[in-house]
Amino acid sequence: MDGFELNKIAGAILFALLVLFGTRTLSDIIFTSHAPEKLGYDVAVPEAEETKKEDAAAVAEFPLPVLLAKGDAGKGQKTAKKCAACHTFNSGGANKVGPNLHAIVGKAMAGVDGFSYSNALKAKDGTWGYEELSAFLANPKGFVPGTKMAFAGVKKAQQRADLILYLRGLGGTPPPLPEPAAQ
Repeated sequence: MDGFELNKIAGAILFALLVLFGTRTLSDIIFTSHAPEKLGYDVAVPEAEETKKEDAAAVAEFPLPVLLAKGDAGKGQKTAKKCAACHTFNSGGANKVGPNLHAIVGKAMAGVDGFSYSNALKAKDGTWGYEELSAFLANPKGFVPGTKMAFAGVKKAQQRADLILYLRGLGGTPPPLPEPAAQ
């Protein structure tokens, strides 16, 4: 091997290194990422006091008896599809993550046989009346702090009323609907 062959080999190695480092430097220049000035996104969340005032105004404007009077159980059945992942609705249906909701209106709280309720719900006295169901469906963790139910709630009052009408029609002997107050 003579000196000319060694020069060609050394030149090829140097050229390969030049291409390698040149490509790397060029890709660093092209694909440079810059850190944002502020991490994350701003999410507008109403103050708790404002939310309570808005909820109180909505309840005062449309009390539950009025919402139930103009409610639609068919729409409630559509809303109940959200609940079907954890609950069954048919007579004698099995308990899932949540209890079977057949004939739940007027039934004692924590009253479905064979379901393991949270201690918080077991400690709650009373029956599932219309006001109780509405409060629970609006904010389960607010109505029963410590409940195992992970559902965030049905925020729209009319959807809750429709859902309650659907649950009322599932059987049992539910209490009569409350009469809207005369104005």
